[in-house]
Amino acid sequence: MTGTDTRDLAALLPRLPSPLHEVADGRFERCGVRLLLKREDLIHPELVGNKWRKLAPVLATAGGRTVVTFGGAYSNHLRAAAAAGRLLGLSTVGVVRGQELAGRPLNPSLARCAADGMRLHFVDRSTYRRKSEPETLAALLRAVDAEGAVVVPEGGSNAEAVRGCRALGEELGEHADVAALACGTGGTLAGLAAGLPRGRRTLGIPVLRGGFLEGDIRRLQERAFGGPRGTWSLDDRFHHGGYARTTPALDAFAEDFEHRHGLPVERVYVAKMLYALLALTEEGAFPRGTTLAAVVTGRPFP
Repeated sequence: MTGTDTRDLAALLPRLPSPLHEVADGRFERCGVRLLLKREDLIHPELVGNKWRKLAPVLATAGGRTVVTFGGAYSNHLRAAAAAGRLLGLSTVGVVRGQELAGRPLNPSLARCAADGMRLHFVDRSTYRRKSEPETLAALLRAVDAEGAVVVPEGGSNAEAVRGCRALGEELGEHADVAALACGTGGTLAGLAAGLPRGRRTLGIPVLRGGFLEGDIRRLQERAFGGPRGTWSLDDRFHHGGYARTTPALDAFAEDFEHRHGLPVERVYVAKMLYALLALTEEGAFPRGTTLAAVVTGRPFP
């Protein structure tokens, strides 16, 4: 394959729209709240969850160029980008946070990236924090011999990805009063909120500590749409210690949810979002008669 266009992407057979299922859960029902699951994890077997929506618009214009992107040692985004590269015949490079990892055996997540043909380039954490600065980015591209590459930011969140995620809100349409999802870089929320009809709102559950995400989402919407779109809010109380961290309470909740509904619950994002929705429901945050749509953005790995 010498280039990539929307016809190539269609050949990957994404399942769109993603399924929307109602689940019977007495804990929500007692509070007069309906719970729907928007199964983004079923869009594609390898570009799991919201990664299809975020990567497809960029890959459609790659034109055969190398794709360079960024992530941590357990990044879902890196795995999705590597899989997409293999499926579309595109060369991919993953710039990985943590120079100390370079001399160690690859963890299962990075090993999957390498098996899919992604070249891994490890950098120290100080350089990684500066990766969006023009001089640092140029030096990184030279280091991986990809100066003409398509550059995809960490998490895949750029204007093209945000516009791609708008379809998620359009698919949900009038089905739910509140659409909720876990947030890493905020791109999916920025697009989802823009696609929902008037009178519906989006609730984001950040999985990182720091309280920085609100400004990032506003900037993403500015770049994608020229200004704010939709009604959305964040609740920062449910990160459970930070990215990829968990607690006994979160693990117990996720195992119970799996047992109740037969749904494997991904711990980094999805478990925190579902935990938050139950806690908020029991706090009375949603009026009786509210329909919640919980966006399942991924599934457990491996």
